[in-house]
Amino acid sequence: MRRSGQGAQLPMVKFREIIRLHELGYNQSEIAQSCSVARSTVQDYIRRATGKGLRYAELCQLSDSEAQAQLGKGKPPSGDQRVIDFAAVHRELQGKGVTLALLWQEGLDQQRWNLSYGHFCRRYRHWKAQQNLSMRQLHQGGEKLFVDYCGQTVSVHDPVSGTCQSAQIFVACLGASNYTFAEATPTQTLAHWIGSHERALAFFGGVPKAIVPDNLKSGVTDPCRYEPGVNQSYQAFAEHYQVAILPARSRKPRDKAKVEKAVQEIERQILAPLRHQRFTSFSELNEAIRARLEQLNHRLMKSYGCSRHDLFEQVDQPALQPLPARPFVFARWKQAKVNLDYHLEVDKHYYSVPYWFVRREVSVKISESLVEVFYDHRRIAVHPRSSAPYRHTTLPEHMPPEHWAYKRQSKETFLAWAQQVGPHTHRQVTDIFAAKAHEEQAFRTLKGLQSLATRYGPQRLEDACRHANTFALVGYRRLKAILKARIDQPPSLVEVPQVPSACHDNVRGADYYQ
Repeated sequence: MRRSGQGAQLPMVKFREIIRLHELGYNQSEIAQSCSVARSTVQDYIRRATGKGLRYAELCQLSDSEAQAQLGKGKPPSGDQRVIDFAAVHRELQGKGVTLALLWQEGLDQQRWNLSYGHFCRRYRHWKAQQNLSMRQLHQGGEKLFVDYCGQTVSVHDPVSGTCQSAQIFVACLGASNYTFAEATPTQTLAHWIGSHERALAFFGGVPKAIVPDNLKSGVTDPCRYEPGVNQSYQAFAEHYQVAILPARSRKPRDKAKVEKAVQEIERQILAPLRHQRFTSFSELNEAIRARLEQLNHRLMKSYGCSRHDLFEQVDQPALQPLPARPFVFARWKQAKVNLDYHLEVDKHYYSVPYWFVRREVSVKISESLVEVFYDHRRIAVHPRSSAPYRHTTLPEHMPPEHWAYKRQSKETFLAWAQQVGPHTHRQVTDIFAAKAHEEQAFRTLKGLQSLATRYGPQRLEDACRHANTFALVGYRRLKAILKARIDQPPSLVEVPQVPSACHDNVRGADYYQ
């Protein structure tokens, strides 16, 4: 059965994550495990980015389409579908120095198969996943932090309302030392999930190289075996702390056996002894959990000969990375479609985006103080977050030119325009405003005057206003009639040529009057 995401083109967000982890110093196997892709895919994309001279910071400035244009790759050719004895391949891999690449090359030379190395590896992993094999995991200091929730809950009673709420118990465990953190939160939602991570890292006093979560919806949006989708807020948390997210495979508890054992210890050593106590607040419950957690971490582990705390100080603590200087700002993400009025809705408030993104699907990042809008991995708008419901926050630069011109209409702007044309036009505009009961009623008339200025020129409009003001004529129609009839222009004087008078008996002549 074909699984979701298998065989599809590698998303650019996954490619950026590969380059980010590569620059942090992770090897290709670790990156492949974090991103749930083949190591050959990691190697190929790192080679492509290196060849283009692109770094993670530069890729963040490129849109997805631009990154694909520079680093896209075609569909891989279909491989050989002949049956391969992967049981024999697996036995051969137990030998020292024997690798999949070596066995693949030997098979090509012996003509046992004719397929690419990537296809060979994918088929081998698919076969291995179907085998009931258990591999001993060796954990290095400061390498991995395993996180999960207990299945058991604790009741918290509100003495005021009398209601009872089930507290969710978050558990985090370091792989090498088994050093454990636990706390109670009201829910398993994204805000509490990330908040528990922050407090866990503060408890450990450092940051591991990777975090291994379960397929909780707050952390993993798509529990695909090959390309699990990580929540955008969880990914932003990982980037802030410079840590890799390695989601466990769905229904594979062995991937996170450490935290499964830690959950069992929390339920047996902490929650079970507290079962008869009545808690009226989460702070009271967490205080009781911390006291017993201290005892759990300092209790001697017989198999190790020391306590979790002692082993943590010896192995994990020196290898942890320092905590970031700035605290993480939690933000949630949502997908939205820009409406025809170039606004989108966030918590019943409407924020503007540039008008050319109308009807586009965008990503919205919502923090405590800001609302940021992204399209094609680029930020196109940012607004201070508002709590006023059913109101609009609009930036002038987001409006179309005609909307911006209409929005700027006011009595002051029309009077300023009339003053530029001339004093008679200014007087005419003032009279138009005086004739209206409301200022906005004059706006359409004055837009008509501006169209007359565009059609006949400012000087003729000034002359028409002078004529209209003389006879107390006010309004667009009067001015239009004056301009159309050219009444604003003085009459032209035509010189009549003088024709000499004809001489005959009835004409006395000038000499008669002397």
